Amino acid sequence: MSITTASVIDVTADERDARLDGAERAWGDRLAADVANARLVFAADGTAAGAVATVVRAGRHELLVDEPAGLAGDDAGASPVEFALAALLGCQTVVYRLYAKRLGLAIDRLELRAEGDLDVRGLFGADDVRPGFAGIRVVVDIDGPESRERYDELRQIVDAHCPVHDLFSNPTPIETRLA
Repeated sequence: MSITTASVIDVTADERDARLDGAERAWGDRLAADVANARLVFAADGTAAGAVATVVRAGRHELLVDEPAGLAGDDAGASPVEFALAALLGCQTVVYRLYAKRLGLAIDRLELRAEGDLDVRGLFGADDVRPGFAGIRVVVDIDGPESRERYDELRQIVDAHCPVHDLFSNPTPIETRLA
């Protein structure tokens, strides 16, 4: 099994703060001009490949989604549910950075872990078992000069404003149709 990691541009705290300030200003201007500018559409396209894999294109990025051998895959990429957990962690990171900046909180280190409980009987047709996660646990390991109470306040704000956390916490209507 090979593991690939995209390279991330290393930025200083000041550079990150400048980017966050710039994004907030730009969005503030866009929303002040017309609140309809708040509505965005995100899209991804997928093509079946291999045994049960999917090549997904999202913007200018390509992801390989697969299953482990025990679920008929080749384990060539993370599974769909692992990508769902990754999306949650990625979104949480963005929102932690945004609201820490907004609240004037310093973060020296931010590491997150998510795990979810899934009963495969739902996938394989059991009607009395949910096919999705029965529960998800996120552990946020955050270090810095602030008090535990301030970081807990930040955690509550992040959970309330994270779009992917909202996807897991609230029903989202999905419409599926054949082309």
